[in-house]
Amino acid sequence: MVKIETERLTLSELESKDAPFVFELYNDPDFIKYIGDRGIGSISDGEKFIETGPRTSYAEHGHGLYLVQLKDETSIGICGILKRDNLDDPDIGFAMLPAFRKNGYTFEAAQAAIDDGRNRLGLQRIVAIASPDNNASIRLLEKMGMRFIKKINNQNSDEICHLYTTV
Repeated sequence: MVKIETERLTLSELESKDAPFVFELYNDPDFIKYIGDRGIGSISDGEKFIETGPRTSYAEHGHGLYLVQLKDETSIGICGILKRDNLDDPDIGFAMLPAFRKNGYTFEAAQAAIDDGRNRLGLQRIVAIASPDNNASIRLLEKMGMRFIKKINNQNSDEICHLYTTV
């Protein structure tokens, strides 16, 4: 069971008990606008997503999306490294509830996930995709030292996304 600690946060594997939080986060209007509607219309859908998405990824790849919590165990978001079929390299993904944005938590979690990918998993290159109008995510990726390399089609639509890389 992976558990990553930072100064203010804990990143840990999602479990079915986290389904109510996943339901809340994945139905946030900004999540749907910038990341997409994942069809999580109920807590039951959240449980299925956790089992078929993150938990399957942990088993197959040794990484995936993690639950991000404050040290007092308040769930605030998700962050982790994903392996997408349409990308050659693993990519960093993240999302926070609105009340926890603009506090440096996303940067702290994303940096910890990338460090884990490099140190524990030996990943050399990690990429990120962002909607071209998601200025907050683009600023965060650039702050992390990632740079834009090209435009690509989003995995599940005709939408164009920007691809960033760490190397």
